[in-house]
Amino acid sequence: MNLFSIKDITALLTRHGFNFSKSLGQNFLTEAFVCEDIVNLSGISDSDCVLEIGPGIGSLTTKIAPAAKKVVSVEIDKKLIPVLGETLADFDNVTVINEDIMKCNLKELIDKHFDGISPKVCANLPYYITSPIISFLLESRLFSSVTIMIQKEVADRICAKAGTAAYGAFTVFVQYYSDPEFLFKVSADCFIPKPKVESAVIRLNTRETPPISPKSENLFFRVVRASFAQRRKQLVNGLFSEFKSVISKEEIINILTSLGHKPTVRGEELTIQDFSDISDALFSFCN
Repeated sequence: MNLFSIKDITALLTRHGFNFSKSLGQNFLTEAFVCEDIVNLSGISDSDCVLEIGPGIGSLTTKIAPAAKKVVSVEIDKKLIPVLGETLADFDNVTVINEDIMKCNLKELIDKHFDGISPKVCANLPYYITSPIISFLLESRLFSSVTIMIQKEVADRICAKAGTAAYGAFTVFVQYYSDPEFLFKVSADCFIPKPKVESAVIRLNTRETPPISPKSENLFFRVVRASFAQRRKQLVNGLFSEFKSVISKEEIINILTSLGHKPTVRGEELTIQDFSDISDALFSFCN
């Protein structure tokens, strides 16, 4: 069986009575070179354990398994479990789990299947829940790297630099936990069914420690979210809206100018270090 042949894929799915679910964002890869490039650029070696999310029919899994020590693939759609039982039958280092990744206890999963070894993530993520999954994985601080195919628009946001249109709160969040790399674009023609958007593969090289050391991580992220809550508006207005119970607008302006920013500065102009400096300056007002 060729998992990169439309004819073979159609026959496989028909044999199992499978129908695509739009609500689960199911788009299966049909180009072997894409899967091979994902695995090669992920840096997976035969000593690595890998967590895959949303294996679908197992196209990417069949390229991960020969390169890795062990693979655990978490698939939410129970209708795909018998399909994967057939397509992955030849790989004794692959375990398929029928669960929602967002409801998994990641530490327990790693301890059970990987003997506590810090694994890598390699996956073609469902686009409808990309950001929550990325957040879930990064906040766990359990993975050495995360190589994923996602919607190109989201990839651009994650890898954006301060001062660009794509830069936002999610950019800062991801870059706090990792050093992201944009690897390559993937055409909609490489999937069945074809998605309506362009895709891209990125690798998040997770950080052992963040690039900054704010006095309060929680306050830092409050500042970041507030700074982009009124996008294209002046930063002072977003911060005042969030912190007006403890600080005046004039005091916020004084903080910004003392840190070398114009009173009219906008959130998208600031670096991750700038947000940290602002949150530290607000710390005494909030405690």
